Amino acid sequence: MAGHQKGKGKMEETTGKAKATVGRALGNEEMTVEGQAKKSKGAARQAKEKAKDVFKH
Repeated sequence: MAGHQKGKGKMEETTGKAKATVGRALGNEEMTVEGQAKKSKGAARQAKEKAKDVFKH
């Protein structure tokens, strides 16, 4: 399950980064902010799963 969550976090981070980049290119501030938020959420999910792994071992 942890691997699934790490993958989900990476996917969120990647799509968020892409969305933010497209938003900046189009001059769409709302899209840029949404992308940055999604990227942050993905990074936080990955960090949480990595912390869980540290405490398991």
